[in-house]
Amino acid sequence: MTRAIITVVGKDTVGIIAKVCTYLADNKINILDISQTIVQEFFNMMMIVDMTGTDKPFNVISEELSELGVEIGVQVKCQLEDIFNKMHRI
Repeated sequence: MTRAIITVVGKDTVGIIAKVCTYLADNKINILDISQTIVQEFFNMMMIVDMTGTDKPFNVISEELSELGVEIGVQVKCQLEDIFNKMHRI
């Protein structure tokens, strides 16, 4: 299984979750876990996804998610789980 961590941060607006989840579904990326919070007017979401089903390379998915974030006014970052874990090891 190829797992990745997706984070979405920005000013809260209608449709952020729907647009990100629609992109993932259209690309056969399965959401394994999701957490989202809104603090005052700021939106924060973290997802763990399984990328095994997608035909697109990771770098394309990551770039397209970043572009989607620009379109909807938030910052979207996608990292492979292994790299995420190594970066956040204490």
